[in-house]
Amino acid sequence: MKTPKILAVLALLISFGSCTEKTPQTDNKPTTSEKMNGNIKTEELKTEINGVTHRSFAAYNPDLEGKLPVVFVLPEWWGLNDYIKNRVKQLAGLGYYAVGVDYYGDQKVVDTPEEAQKLSSHFYNIPIDARRMFDAAKHQVSLAEKSDYSKMAIIGYCFGGAQALNMARLSDDFKGVVSFHGNLETGIRAKNNKVKYLVMNGAADSMVSEKEIAAFKSEMDSAKIDYKFVNYPNALHAFTNPDATALGKKFNIPIAYNKEADEKSWNEMKVFLKDIFE
Repeated sequence: MKTPKILAVLALLISFGSCTEKTPQTDNKPTTSEKMNGNIKTEELKTEINGVTHRSFAAYNPDLEGKLPVVFVLPEWWGLNDYIKNRVKQLAGLGYYAVGVDYYGDQKVVDTPEEAQKLSSHFYNIPIDARRMFDAAKHQVSLAEKSDYSKMAIIGYCFGGAQALNMARLSDDFKGVVSFHGNLETGIRAKNNKVKYLVMNGAADSMVSEKEIAAFKSEMDSAKIDYKFVNYPNALHAFTNPDATALGKKFNIPIAYNKEADEKSWNEMKVFLKDIFE
């Protein structure tokens, strides 16, 4: 999610070419820490970037034969918390090699909007860092035995939704991208590529204005992108997260869980993923 302060920051995004080069250090194979939970196997995919260990969280069903389509899960600005890990496991249960990407390093989870804003704004201000960090995670996935690197998609929530859209704007490596209650404009324009977009928004989300929605649709139309935009009535920002209502009250921010929108958007995503991987 983003506060008005972050929205102001986004207007000042710098271009990729003006950023300082930073090189991630990756091994020749995934560094994993594994455990079994029923028929779902989880592992950590580790990569070092500028002295920070990023520990993405992967899950899959080892009983399924062959390689599995990959679904990256980009977290809310709170970090790679249990909510995102549970989504990863749900996707693994659907037959995917699912990966929750660790943006902050060491699976750091933040406790306040102020800290979340401070850490997440870095990736809006310097988008090449977001791209490089994501590419390092993607490289580790390419080495995983069960991943089908020719079939990849990204989903993201709030901050992660915006980042997912950016990755699709910048690369045609993916079959599709799904944004759950993410912001739509980040200063990066879509390329005319074959990535399909599914954007699911809360109609009552005060953090995504009608103007932003109109601009996004215009951008997609101009780039001839295959996209679907869904607005869920009465849904606020973060409508898929069961903890959102309590967090909204605690920090006095306009977010809340909406069970109907959560279930409908998840089902919409399931159909979308099935279609793009056929």
